[in-house]
Amino acid sequence: MPIDAAKALAAEPRTGEISWNSKDVQLYHLGIGAGSRPDKENPATDPDELRYTLESRLHVLPSFATVAGSGSPGVISGLSMPGVEVDLAKVLHGGQSLVVHRPLPVQGTATATHRIAAVYDKGKAAVLVMRTEVADAEGPLWTNDARIFVRGEGGWGGDRGPSARLDPPAGEPDRTVERPVRQDQALLYRLSGDWNPLHADPEFAKVAGFERPILHGLCTYGITLKAVVDTLLGGDVTRVRSYVTRFAGVVYPGETLRIRMWHAPESVRVAVSAVEREDAPVLADTVVEHV
Repeated sequence: MPIDAAKALAAEPRTGEISWNSKDVQLYHLGIGAGSRPDKENPATDPDELRYTLESRLHVLPSFATVAGSGSPGVISGLSMPGVEVDLAKVLHGGQSLVVHRPLPVQGTATATHRIAAVYDKGKAAVLVMRTEVADAEGPLWTNDARIFVRGEGGWGGDRGPSARLDPPAGEPDRTVERPVRQDQALLYRLSGDWNPLHADPEFAKVAGFERPILHGLCTYGITLKAVVDTLLGGDVTRVRSYVTRFAGVVYPGETLRIRMWHAPESVRVAVSAVEREDAPVLADTVVEHV
């Protein structure tokens, strides 16, 4: 079996230094659509967008944690851990969670610790939970969990793990916004470090079962968090405490995301769909906790 659950869970954590600067933050923000708001006139010079793109005003959207330093460490590092040997074409990013311990600095150096936190047997697939904990000299910064589905590698009789599904939000959403995805969005986003050819190479995408390259799930994740912060949190990135989602479907560059939000006092429930495909679900079971 390509995945040895016992070996993967027993493996020593991998620890290394990561660093980032304002250019990395700006590139990430551009990769998730900053400066191109369709509901604003001249968004590239709008003050609300400049806080994501201009170094003198820069704030860091917490989802930058998914690429800081090395780019999508949960997926790439997870597939090279002891006990894990899989075909990249069979891999899908199933879900992501982020806990923010302190606001992310515009530039920094920190220690990142990666380990396999869980291995679940879903029957037709295995699920790896790759945990990344990041701390700097002042203490913990963030914790990322990436849920990695490996098709065809389940069925050994292991623990199925908890369900990530939530009851649907009640009533009509409090806010709904639409965000178009550029045709070159995946090509731009991958410059932040996720080089999986599934998002750029048409032939690889066909082998993986898709008609053409798909957008990174973590790009949709970032676009969605930005929409929540801009729409319901007054543009204040420091209010975000945690953010969890399940990747329910793919997005193709050039499509439009419909982002529905249900606002409670300390949280926002979110559902994201692809407008052009009859609101096909994209992100589900999505919650942003905030102050």
